[in-house]
Amino acid sequence: MAAMDLFGRRWALRILWELREGPLGARALLARCEGLSSSVLYQRLRELTSSGIVAGSPDGYGLTRLGAALGDALRPLDDWATVWARTQAQAQGGQDSVEA
Repeated sequence: MAAMDLFGRRWALRILWELREGPLGARALLARCEGLSSSVLYQRLRELTSSGIVAGSPDGYGLTRLGAALGDALRPLDDWATVWARTQAQAQGGQDSVEA
């Protein structure tokens, strides 16, 4: 499976994002991802595990070294999303232009 196909699947990036600070159990992941069903969660965890990005442990599910390296690639996207969210909030407040 190509990486972009895997990351483009529903909830995959969100699950990876939630695991960035350390392992979490399935219940904790479900609580952090409002609207995520347990069946989709377990399917994504199986896919991410078989791809070598996530591993199960007694502490729950966590990123592998390869998965943690993905965080470095996602940080610029998170930075961009923060700026975008700010512009959206300002636009809703009636402002026409925003400086980053």
